[in-house]
Amino acid sequence: MNHTRPVQVIAVTGGKGGVGKSNLSVNLSVALAQMQRRVVLMDADLGLANIDVLLGIKAQFNLSDVLSGEKSLREVMVQGPSGVKIVPASSGVQQMTTLNAQQHAALIHAFSDLSEQLDVLVVDTAAGISDTVVSFVRAANEVVVVVCDEPSSITDAYALIKLLNKEHGMMRFRVVANMTRTPNEGQNLYAKLNLVCERFLDVALQYVGHIPFDENVRSAVQKQKALLEFAPSSKAAIALKSLAKKVDEWPLPRNPKGHLEFFVERLLQSANAGM
Repeated sequence: MNHTRPVQVIAVTGGKGGVGKSNLSVNLSVALAQMQRRVVLMDADLGLANIDVLLGIKAQFNLSDVLSGEKSLREVMVQGPSGVKIVPASSGVQQMTTLNAQQHAALIHAFSDLSEQLDVLVVDTAAGISDTVVSFVRAANEVVVVVCDEPSSITDAYALIKLLNKEHGMMRFRVVANMTRTPNEGQNLYAKLNLVCERFLDVALQYVGHIPFDENVRSAVQKQKALLEFAPSSKAAIALKSLAKKVDEWPLPRNPKGHLEFFVERLLQSANAGM
């Protein structure tokens, strides 16, 4: 076994679409990269390859080329802003549950090959609570649940947390409020979610902070640039940088579970459990 340092694996999820999850994943990755961390961003939204669109990236290959054994993970990664490396989404991975032994081995090998040169893996999951989303979230070390001030956002986030808690025994979740109009709005959203979780579930939620609503976000998307490069001194960019500083201080796994191999093994175990 090679003794690599643990890799922080962070799944960004939300339970529904429209909460700005992919944008948060991209800019959190960029902020961490600007702090000299080696970051890989994995687009695990298998139906919609959001990150390619957000950043105007044309990916020649994707994860399905890794599974087929035709490409290494390094060969499919594309260079993103500020040195972030991006693993493009692949509709082929929807068949996580049907990978054969050879593809399993290919995936584990692909990631262990990578762990030497990686500090943080950010996994941008799809919206909703499909088996694939659950697999990715369960395999991560940290789970960031993104909520915003829409009635369905809290109920969908709760549904996701409930499923992960009741069916899979997950107990720790970090909450980020996105597109907030006031600092209090984020606290209130968290309080609402925490109230129902405390009442019905055995989980610990931690509020990590809020990202203010900012017109620059839409402009950055239209220009297909990361907000942190497009408008680095905007309100939202400053909040994202402060979020990245907190994330950087989260404890690393101290055991072999911290290795990327373990992330992939867990990913495959949950897929095989017939979820």
